[in-house]
Amino acid sequence: MIKNVHKWEKAVILLLNADGWDLTHTGKGFEHYDAIGYAPEKNGKRAEVVIEFKFRNKYYKEKMLEVYKYDKLIETGRIALYFVNDPKGNYMFWLNNLKDLKEQDMYCPDTTLWTKKKVLKPCYLIDESHASIINLNGFKK
Repeated sequence: MIKNVHKWEKAVILLLNADGWDLTHTGKGFEHYDAIGYAPEKNGKRAEVVIEFKFRNKYYKEKMLEVYKYDKLIETGRIALYFVNDPKGNYMFWLNNLKDLKEQDMYCPDTTLWTKKKVLKPCYLIDESHASIINLNGFKK
């Protein structure tokens, strides 16, 4: 199962790199993010970024991100991005720009893919309207 997730992560990285990004997949390591690199050049500068990817089988208007994961992304000192793919579309959140996130305890798997055991974890629910890039069924919003 994790091999399939890594294939999806690498596919998104390939598409972003074709659009001017410079990203490297880190999913096989123990980093708290799935890609590291640079956003496309803007005003002669390239922003250093880390990206966490989530591929969901169900659509929810609010995208869930564990507080622990959010904190680890922000702690890198780079621009922290959260990419979510679900049946409705693709969403890219620039986490550093989000304000007033509210913690909510939610039952989540105790590890990402390897168990059905659920534990209560603090999470953020981020409304899809806060995504900087939204691609719905191939059309940008």
